[in-house]
Amino acid sequence: MRNRYELDLKDAELMLEAAKQHALANHWAVSIAVVDQDGRLITFARLDGASPLSVDLAQGKARTAALGRKASKAYEDMVKEGRVSLLSADKLTCLEGGHPVQYEGQYIGAVGVSGVASSDDALIALAGIAALS
Repeated sequence: MRNRYELDLKDAELMLEAAKQHALANHWAVSIAVVDQDGRLITFARLDGASPLSVDLAQGKARTAALGRKASKAYEDMVKEGRVSLLSADKLTCLEGGHPVQYEGQYIGAVGVSGVASSDDALIALAGIAALS
């Protein structure tokens, strides 16, 4: 048996708030999702003006990062390099903006963001994760 760390609601809300503040400081209308290590939603925010599509994309990016244990951009890059079969994979969102969260070497969840340029989505997610340290 091994012990496993898990994100709790307090930590998830801390990351969500930091991500929200980063987005608001830049006047970015985005959706932000924080999920557990199994890709299940813990907390979520859709900022004023964020598109309806950003809701599903943020959650998909977070789920992809949590389950794949790498940034969702890695899958986007694979598709760009010709591995288009990934586009048919269930529960995989091949767009930049999702980042896994690690604690003491264990993957404990992820943050996904959607609503602005994908590189900016990623910066918002990383700002949220940085608040956990």
